[in-house]
Amino acid sequence: MKSYRKELWFDIPTRRAFLHITPKVEECLRESGIREGLCLVNAMHITASVFINDNESGLHADYERWLEQLAPHEPIRQYRHNDTGEDNGDAHLKRQIMGREVVVAVTEGRLDLGPWERIFYGEFDGRRRKRVLVKIIGE
Repeated sequence: MKSYRKELWFDIPTRRAFLHITPKVEECLRESGIREGLCLVNAMHITASVFINDNESGLHADYERWLEQLAPHEPIRQYRHNDTGEDNGDAHLKRQIMGREVVVAVTEGRLDLGPWERIFYGEFDGRRRKRVLVKIIGE
């Protein structure tokens, strides 16, 4: 069995954003040479997420509004985590809701995604460099 590992680095200039990363993951798959197997994509930071859904701007706006209703950024003092001097308690909760990683089957050298499925990086406490791990195993 072959194994491939690559880190994708992102520097999102805003506090929150959703970034379509399917093309970057597909590039990793091509580099790996793996034709059959599994592809893990995970955020390596506790205030970021990787998830699969539709690449549609209205949905992303809905996510933004929904997540802010569930875990509003302000008032900052509402989160015990922020007693440490940080201001990102909401970002940790948003990450928990959206998830840490996705696993996608690799079939005939392609990501085995549904017709509208795409992979996204969700940033909830940006303005600094963060990474996503792509790990592909198979033959």
